[in-house]
Amino acid sequence: MSLTNSQYNAIIRSYEEKQRKARYLQEAHTEEVYAAIPEYEDLDRQVSSISIAQGRKLLSGDSDALVELKKQLKHLSEMKAELLKAHGFSADYLSPVYECPYCKDTGYIDNQKCSCFRRAEIELIYEQSHIKNLLKTDNFNNLSYDFYEGEDLERFQKAVIECQKFIKNFQSDYHNLFFYGTVGTGKSFLSSCIAKELIEQGQLVIYFSATQLFDALSKSTFDKESKEAASGIYEDIYECDLLIIDDLGTELTNAFVSSQLFSCLNNRHLRKKSTIITTNLSLEELRDRYSDRIFSRITSNYGMCKLTGRDIRVTKKLLMNRK
Repeated sequence: MSLTNSQYNAIIRSYEEKQRKARYLQEAHTEEVYAAIPEYEDLDRQVSSISIAQGRKLLSGDSDALVELKKQLKHLSEMKAELLKAHGFSADYLSPVYECPYCKDTGYIDNQKCSCFRRAEIELIYEQSHIKNLLKTDNFNNLSYDFYEGEDLERFQKAVIECQKFIKNFQSDYHNLFFYGTVGTGKSFLSSCIAKELIEQGQLVIYFSATQLFDALSKSTFDKESKEAASGIYEDIYECDLLIIDDLGTELTNAFVSSQLFSCLNNRHLRKKSTIITTNLSLEELRDRYSDRIFSRITSNYGMCKLTGRDIRVTKKLLMNRK
């Protein structure tokens, strides 16, 4: 799992809060029992005094002290359990109440991440990937070939195969994808399908529309009030396992945008970090809009997937209106 330090610390803080709540609840239960059963508090005091007394004997060389301690503690434990039962409390009423009984809300079991920590990682990645709600609908479970035919269908089928290969070989084969073609033909949908699969594998996937990406980079560069909040944006963009730049070409293109785009693509290429780009631009429009080095970087290092056909969003809307 490739979490940034801030992401990891956010999860650890959530576990610290869970432990605090468990301690608070246990203390509240203890006070409730002490108020209802004064004898129970007396037994707790006896546990402390007996432990200290037998501990001193053990240090003085009394080899039977430990055996005697266990015997007396067992007897006191049985008395305490009987008191709880007699007053209508469950036997485990004073035990800590953890959200995860396996790791006791520490996140780790024998220095290994607990399954609950894994779920927390995936949930955090979903939240920070910017596409949590989108992935509820844009995933392979909702993949359909019904809106394609002829050459358009062949291109879409080939693109789906490329996506499946991309996912299967993601950890062993550095690869990038470039989806381009006409509007509404499934480019963003396929990138979301990949994102969902990789996020569920535990990969750090970050999604930006082109406008969002360059707006964030602009604020972190020029806006002093936003610099501190956006200080980690470059680390996330350069280091995440997969960066998705959606709808490239919809942003207001200028020298700053071209410079930042090349820096992003070049840095990720040097670090062997995969990137997916979707755009409605043709290759000719891509070359004309951006610099030759950006065009060269994309056409040389990206798997090219051209999608064509009807605008599926418009088609679906028309079908719904007919019902």
